[in-house]
Amino acid sequence: MGTAGMMSPDKLKQLFPAEGEIPAQFGPPAPVHQRSYLVNGQLKPWDGAVEIVRSPVCVRDERGNLRQIELGSYPMGGETEAEEALAAAVEAYDAGRGLWPTMTVAERIACMQDFTSQMISRRQEVIQLIMWEIGKSQSDSEKEFDRTVDYIRATIDALKELDNSNSRFLVVEGTIGQIRRTPLGVVLCMGPYNYPLNETFATLIPALIMGNTVVFKPPRFGTLLFQPLLEAFQSAFPKGVINTVYGRGSVIVPRLLDTGKINVLTLIGSSKVADHLKKLHPKAHRLRAILGLDAKNAAIILPDADIELAVKECLLGTLSFNGQRCTALKMLIVHQSIVETFLRRFVEELRKLKVGMPWEKGVNITPLPEPGKVDYMTQLVEDAKANGASVVNDGGATACGTLFYPAVVYPVKEGMKLYREEQFGPIVPVMSFDDLETALEYVITSEHGQQVSIFSSSPDQIGQLVDPLVNQVCRVNINCQCQRGPDVFPFTGRKDSAEGTLSVTDALRSFSIRSMIATKQTEPNKQLLDAIVSEHKSNFINTRFLF
Repeated sequence: MGTAGMMSPDKLKQLFPAEGEIPAQFGPPAPVHQRSYLVNGQLKPWDGAVEIVRSPVCVRDERGNLRQIELGSYPMGGETEAEEALAAAVEAYDAGRGLWPTMTVAERIACMQDFTSQMISRRQEVIQLIMWEIGKSQSDSEKEFDRTVDYIRATIDALKELDNSNSRFLVVEGTIGQIRRTPLGVVLCMGPYNYPLNETFATLIPALIMGNTVVFKPPRFGTLLFQPLLEAFQSAFPKGVINTVYGRGSVIVPRLLDTGKINVLTLIGSSKVADHLKKLHPKAHRLRAILGLDAKNAAIILPDADIELAVKECLLGTLSFNGQRCTALKMLIVHQSIVETFLRRFVEELRKLKVGMPWEKGVNITPLPEPGKVDYMTQLVEDAKANGASVVNDGGATACGTLFYPAVVYPVKEGMKLYREEQFGPIVPVMSFDDLETALEYVITSEHGQQVSIFSSSPDQIGQLVDPLVNQVCRVNINCQCQRGPDVFPFTGRKDSAEGTLSVTDALRSFSIRSMIATKQTEPNKQLLDAIVSEHKSNFINTRFLF
């Protein structure tokens, strides 16, 4: 579909395949009815309640009705299963005495490399499940898998470099010391549905490789895609190092935190949820939180901006994977003198976006996986219209089933839900400004502080904006969209957008703490340390170099 034309619900409905029309090579996977969960090194059978998984992809029946394709089911555990998984993780950590936390770094890396090899062997299954579970295009699903493998390898390389830099003794003021990074304990890891593999592993992998043990709750949408990896987790890591839990987060997560036995909470999700969960821990100061939370990233487009470049980057920034990215551009702030030109070109380019099913080549807009999301998008647009805004693109906000055609909404202003709420979907709010202070004030008064984009060709204007903005957000993008990568760059946010820093190296630090041994610089102590090192008496006290 090259242009929206006269977009209508019926036109959107025709984009869903009829029964039997899905190309065989892209067809849905054989139903995955998961009937086991990983706990204490065993794939334990499950015969209790299950959750049915339905794809955002619908099929049309003979009468033209839409039906979401059923993909399978997974266990719906409760507090008992959560406590069992936690007990296994606690036992495997064993107050820091367990096999995993006391292993050498080289041994943990070997386990991770074993896991990675097994993961790669299941590549096609995982990609297919990403595509069908969350409606991500096939090409983007492939990129997510491959980027995740690259991330694991980069993490291994970063850990080698980190450990090698700590493989020597320091002598300061008559004291000999060796400082290394050590694990924190038991980690509760929860990932998001929009990047269910990559974002989840961006916390899970560094947590594991630093010697922590893990209780892992897969995202609500994007659960089945981890099923092909359970055997790899089981065989690559010692028992109890990683344990999976399934069920209602509102039931099992409070129970896990209430025990006080979780040392680290890692969540990619809502700041409101994170605030609530942190309060459940009986000793909040003992709970380290590594959180990737809400964002309402803005793009500020100045009068001297390259309009074509700004349109191209903002189109990608607002609508890649239907705008379901925390780094998406969720407010475009355009100077009054160019707003009409910008909107005209933006809408012209938006018309070229292909709407369709995830397996279609070149598809840009696909079905939304979250139940109720289409209705929520509609409500946001109706609220803006009721308060004086308009949908400026033909067919914008047209919906049918799980498809929502992108809506460009202008002018968005204070008092509209779209002004502050994170839409996390295919709506493009646009506001204009005359005074640069207006644009700055929007970012300053936001509850969020992840990133911002600036579009300008003026060194003076960019310099004037960068200096205050770097004190409001953690990344200022110049003439390009907001984004996470490259993975070696720090990824974090201010205000309600994050806690802790993720990136290849930063994540290793986030999931560990510096510990050290120290002794007086005396001849007996030097001989003692030399014996420990030369006779390999300690995994902590060593001078080994990892290649």
